[in-house]
Amino acid sequence: MSGTKTPAGSVRTTPAAPQSELIPYHIIRSGRRTLCIEVNADGAVLVRAPYLTGSAEIQRFVASRQDWILRSKALIRERRQAEDAFAVPPITPSDVRALAARALREIPPRTARYAALLHVTYGRITIRNQTTLWGSCSARGSLSFNCLLMLMDQRIIDYVIVHELCHRLEMNHSARFWADVEQILPDYRERRQWLKDHGGAYIRAMKEGALKNLPSSDDIQQ
Repeated sequence: MSGTKTPAGSVRTTPAAPQSELIPYHIIRSGRRTLCIEVNADGAVLVRAPYLTGSAEIQRFVASRQDWILRSKALIRERRQAEDAFAVPPITPSDVRALAARALREIPPRTARYAALLHVTYGRITIRNQTTLWGSCSARGSLSFNCLLMLMDQRIIDYVIVHELCHRLEMNHSARFWADVEQILPDYRERRQWLKDHGGAYIRAMKEGALKNLPSSDDIQQ
């Protein structure tokens, strides 16, 4: 179904019709100028399209990228299987509070150490229980870290710290950014891959513990 044009800046989600015989998808229309395809972590296919792009053109676009979509969905299935084999017990609200308190004690000193090695400064450190991010760095230098990192090996914690601190040098993921990371952690690729392969198990454990609904006021800051 084609979306009706809506005021600039708004977004309308419509079911795609006709659908590809092999790949079901949903259309999200907005004021963008080009078509693009996304495969979500759950394997759902989203097509982002301009308001006036017809369904036939969208269907051709999806068909032209069918191989890439199928490969992406296969990788997601493989990652899920790896995560399923790496079980993490459900995390309770008291667990997350304890993890946050521990993170507040342990992450700031390690952040200061790596910041000195990178010759960078940073602002406030916030500990959260996020479901999508392991860490973040704002344009002003404020850092955020996921308390679930406390359940992981120190090598993984250090990777996330260094990753976010390197954004103080490059606010992107360019070749120069990764060169900065590699300068401090020559084996960062192995650490990053471990997080990709197993991080989802911790997120699922947090959701199973109903921690995703924890109020944002429970954030702990330094």
